This record gives sequence, structure tokens and C-alpha cells, in this order.
Amino acid sequence: MSERLDLLSTAEQHAYRVLVRMAGATAGDLADQDGLSPAEARDVLESLHGKGLATAGPTFHALPADVALGDALLREQQALESARQMVAALSEEYRSNTRRRSAEHLVEIVVGARALRERLREMQDSAEEEILWFCRANPIAMQGPENTEENSALERGVRYRAIYERELLEKPGELDSIVEAIGLGEQSRTLPTLPVRLAIADHRLAVCPLVPDAARGVGQPTAALIRPSELLDALVALFESYWDRATPLLPDGGAAEEPDRLLLSLFVSGMPDKSIATQLGVSRRTVQRRLDRLMDIAGVDTRPGLAFQAARRGWL
Repeated sequence: MSERLDLLSTAEQHAYRVLVRMAGATAGDLADQDGLSPAEARDVLESLHGKGLATAGPTFHALPADVALGDALLREQQALESARQMVAALSEEYRSNTRRRSAEHLVEIVVGARALRERLREMQDSAEEEILWFCRANPIAMQGPENTEENSALERGVRYRAIYERELLEKPGELDSIVEAIGLGEQSRTLPTLPVRLAIADHRLAVCPLVPDAARGVGQPTAALIRPSELLDALVALFESYWDRATPLLPDGGAAEEPDRLLLSLFVSGMPDKSIATQLGVSRRTVQRRLDRLMDIAGVDTRPGLAFQAARRGWL
């Protein structure tokens, strides 16, 4: 670090003001003004001369303070900025190593549906790149239509990949909400079951509820906030493994070669005809008729054959 600025003493400040006011003074003049002995007055004036604030005696004259002290002040500012950067770097290194060593910094426990909802909101509002989501049936913090933060995140370019449990698709309003999110850019898939509830933001933070469904209603819901660690890496890998085998959920594309994509998505996910009819707002007979038509287009006479052809032809 550069040398520290040597500040003026009270006596030196008084002496400098006397020199400015009198347009020059000897040690005797200063002694008369400040009540100092001649020796003390000379020492103070010589000190000012040594700091570049006064000419040499016996009659001392004041020199501009900004010229004399400007370079020293600049060096001091540079030294302070260098010290600030050093402290910031050391603090970040401390926090980084502390997080790796301390479980309290890697995992934080959140208790209560309201607190969990707030953390999910903050996580989405601060996300910059991608949100990964396991959406199980019977959400504990919020229903899909209540997740208004997703829309604003999608609008600013955050990618969403969500896997929905098949049972959740049958809940009133859920499928409509999913289709709307798909229209805004969400990538959605479905599986019969998911192992846990999970949300991950930017591979930097995961929210994972801890209480199993069997214990719901006993106490408040509890979740873990998991920061960068091998545990977080494992949760990301878990999501990716389920994503690879999940069935895409797609709205109808309108193209002849990609007919009834939403119907196909629900069909391939294993949803019964009756549930598909309910979600699409049509009769069960209409669902069966549309599936028969799709089998004709695919050139097959069985439903397993339709599922195979839908995948092979890229309909999903």
C-alpha cells in the first residue's frame, strides 16, 4: 500500500491560516498570534515548509494547499480503493470456503407454507437463465395458476423446464395454466409420478420440500434451500434423468403432419380417455374418435402402435 497521508496537526492548521491571513510571517509573528514560544512557532513553520505548505524562512509565506497535498490525497484514495478491493476479494474467498465447509451455509431450512411461497417467489424473480421444476400433484405452497412470477421471468428470457405428474394434469384449471405457460415459452413434459417436489434456479439454488405426502397435515410444511454443492449437483442430475424420459406436453400445432398434439401428449402420458375428455372439454367418444383417426394417419391399428409412430414421426 502507498504511504499514509500525514494529516496536519491543530497547531499546523492555525499556523497555515496565520500565514494566509498575514501574507507571510516570521516565527516571532506566529508566536505573538498563537501564544507559542519562539522555538515552538519555528518548529511549526518548519513543519509546514517540510510539507510543501510554506516557503522557507525567516519570513514564511503560505503555498497553495491543493498543490502541496493533492498528490498525497490521490495516493491515499488509490490506497483506500486498493484496500477495499483486497477486503472484498478476501471476504468472497472466506464466504466461498465457508460454504464448502459448513452445512449451515449449504442448506437452510424454511418452515411454513407462506415462507416457502416467498422463497419460491424470490428464486424466480432473481433467476437469470433457467428454472427447473418437478411439479407433483397436491402442491404444498401454491397452485400452478398462482405462480404469477413465471410469466414475468419468461418475458425477460428465463427458460423454464417443468415436469408434471400425470395426476396434476387432471386437477381443474391446471392443464389450462400449463398450456398458457407453454404459449409463453415454457417447455413442459409429464410422467406418471415424480420422486420429490423440486425447483432449481440457475444451478445455484434448489428448493426441496422435506415432508412426505403421508405426513401432510402434521405440523407446517418444511423445505430445504440447497446452495452450490455436490447435493445440488445430484438434484440437477436427477431432474435431467427424469426429463430425458418424460413425455412432452405440446399444444395443438395446427399442421396436418402434427395433428392433435395436446391430445397425443395426454394419451402418451397414460391419461385415461375419460380424463383426457374432461381436460379437453369434449366427450369421451370424441376422444376415441380422434385417436382412431390418428391411428389411421399413422397406419397402425393399436394404441401402442400409435404411441410408437407419434414418437418416430416427431409428433411429440
